[in-house]
Amino acid sequence: MIFSRLFFIYLFFPICFLCYFATKKTSYRNAVLIVFSLLFYACGEPTYLWLVIASAVLNYFLGRGISAFQDRVPAKLFLALGLIINLGVLVGFKYTAFAVENINSWFDLSLTVPSLDFPLGISFFTFRVVSYLIDCAWRKISAERNFFTFLLYESFFPITVSGPIVRYETMQNDLHERTVNAGDLSEGFTQIAIGLGKKVILADNLGTIVDQFLGNSLSNQTTLGIWYGVIVYAMQIYFDFAGYSDMAIGIARIFGFHLEENFCYPFLCKDITEFWQRWHISLGTFFRDYLLYVPIFGKRRKYGGLFLVWFCTGLWHGASWNYIIWGLYYGLFILIEMCIGKKRMKKIPAVVRHIFNKLIIVIGFGIFYCSDGISQLGELLWGLLGQNGIGWTDALLESSVRNNLFLLLASVLCCFPLLSLPKKLMQKNSVANLTLSIFSTVLAAAVFLISSVLLVDATNTPFLYTNF
Repeated sequence: MIFSRLFFIYLFFPICFLCYFATKKTSYRNAVLIVFSLLFYACGEPTYLWLVIASAVLNYFLGRGISAFQDRVPAKLFLALGLIINLGVLVGFKYTAFAVENINSWFDLSLTVPSLDFPLGISFFTFRVVSYLIDCAWRKISAERNFFTFLLYESFFPITVSGPIVRYETMQNDLHERTVNAGDLSEGFTQIAIGLGKKVILADNLGTIVDQFLGNSLSNQTTLGIWYGVIVYAMQIYFDFAGYSDMAIGIARIFGFHLEENFCYPFLCKDITEFWQRWHISLGTFFRDYLLYVPIFGKRRKYGGLFLVWFCTGLWHGASWNYIIWGLYYGLFILIEMCIGKKRMKKIPAVVRHIFNKLIIVIGFGIFYCSDGISQLGELLWGLLGQNGIGWTDALLESSVRNNLFLLLASVLCCFPLLSLPKKLMQKNSVANLTLSIFSTVLAAAVFLISSVLLVDATNTPFLYTNF
């Protein structure tokens, strides 16, 4: 099931909302959310619903075992078993075909390439349970004693399919006791509306431009046409995934869960390191906390850990070489910034830093786009350098910019904190703050209405990160 469908917006979610608030006890409300979460997953992926439930059963008992034998050998065995099974299932479903294809290519073999459709959201719920088991082992949290509470944590429908990767410690208190006030409802519905607008009004329309300029043979596209397509694709990915995250966080807020933001205006970054502190924050902090300091050959290695993090970041996004190259590409520039040092980085003029990192980011999204193979990536990079022999521009590019000027300007403006910054500045002025709140509510309602109208005859376009 997809958030940006009228069925979810006007049927599934309202029914869930009414059933939830028809009860008052947290245990009953949890039961409602479990039922609707399993229904939500079954609507999108009925074949693998059993896997979500089986994963919850397995990791519930593993977590209990880790806490029961804390710091002793059995606890370490339970943790190792949990990591092997959870990551093994993820690797088996997601990367087996990729591995066999490469083995065939490297060794001139003809092994049968398995055709496995990996379960919806497996990358996200696997990382959530892995973080849960590790945190239990590190004594950051106590293992959940109630199985159904843990099942809700693993299957909670706003975050199961495309994240964010919410850790148990973030939800722990709300899972057991929570209240919902008018502020939660207002903030939640506003965030849902804004997220829906990012997806339907911006990302889906930007996607049409991307398909036009990058969807066909890149060798026949002009240099500026490829740059234009990649820049638009960067904004499409941002609004698509940030829109999903906003809707997920907003839905959770309505039910009393306070999740952390997953995006913080990443294109405002001054360097690549800051970009990754603002982009897909839950994934970046996951790898930082659980992988960066993993001992390599018995010792923590600064650069080895950095390489491992960015290799895994790329590989996590998909079984394709372009994602691995994309991860290592960003890792290289973060390494360069580490070698330069924060103090010397700050001495570089801000304008230069902004221009440089935006070029790096745009090229990075070009690498991310080329999932059809190394040849496609070569065509794109060759075209960005102006070496494809087609020329710099043509009538198609000029027509697209002219016809989509309002969409492009709106997309650029929405990369800035248009409402949050004024809100901070007006906090001390109650009248101005109230006026801004009313304006925000009216704007959210208008965005929600426009998005709903656009969805009436729209083609079903799932969120891009459901593929990862």
